Amino acid sequence: MVLREVSPLIWRRFLVASDTTLDVLHAVLQVAFSWSDIHLHRFKVHGREYDGVYDCGQVRLADLGLRATERFIYDYDFGDLWRHDIRVEQVSDPEPGRTYPVCTGGRRAGPPEDCGGPWSFLDQTQPYRISAATIRVAEIMGEILDDITVLDDYREEFAFLRPWLMTERFERRALNRSLAELSTPEERAA
Repeated sequence: MVLREVSPLIWRRFLVASDTTLDVLHAVLQVAFSWSDIHLHRFKVHGREYDGVYDCGQVRLADLGLRATERFIYDYDFGDLWRHDIRVEQVSDPEPGRTYPVCTGGRRAGPPEDCGGPWSFLDQTQPYRISAATIRVAEIMGEILDDITVLDDYREEFAFLRPWLMTERFERRALNRSLAELSTPEERAA
């Protein structure tokens, strides 16, 4: 899946079981982008929308009749409108003993939640903005080195600046550890 309107691309590749519901797929995508599920979302598949009105917990991927190379859309946060193109690469039987979902690849960190959408994200990740954020972190670090007691004064500002300095980072192993928590106890024991 690819996040639309963002360049360089932010993408993820997953293996998911065919009995995965849209609710679980939504949870997977929230984990994949380090978002907190505080906004509305919807899936658009074959012209039909699945959202809070329709019980996504009952709709499984297998029920959607998707074939290899078909695409569908996942929208998150209708204000910022993060639109994801999800492409089915392959439909195959699950491997015995494998836990699903699992991330097999990706690039770049997800945009910070509530950052204003794709255009705002692109503006905030311009080199001059990242440079300014880096300089500000260096200034704060200098003040902290001079007087460690001021650390608490800068905690919120650090929390704001950190995601902007980490936009190029993607950690597949850490993501898979988080995804493992989504699997059922029976799946983890298998």
